[in-house]
Amino acid sequence: MAEYKCPACGNYISDDDALLCHFCGESLERAGNGFLSRIRYANRKVVWFFIVFIVVLVFLLVSIR
Repeated sequence: MAEYKCPACGNYISDDDALLCHFCGESLERAGNGFLSRIRYANRKVVWFFIVFIVVLVFLLVSIR
């Protein structure tokens, strides 16, 4: 189990799943590790392109079936 240091108050957090500090409530700035967090900060046009593509693909699959 790793310990993370809160950037706001400097206290150590031993919870691996925590996103907020238990002492001050500030963000531990660990949200950028996953795939969904990365596309949230990506170019908005790319995100919209994939959303429209998936919707069109689902519509085509439903209409073929």
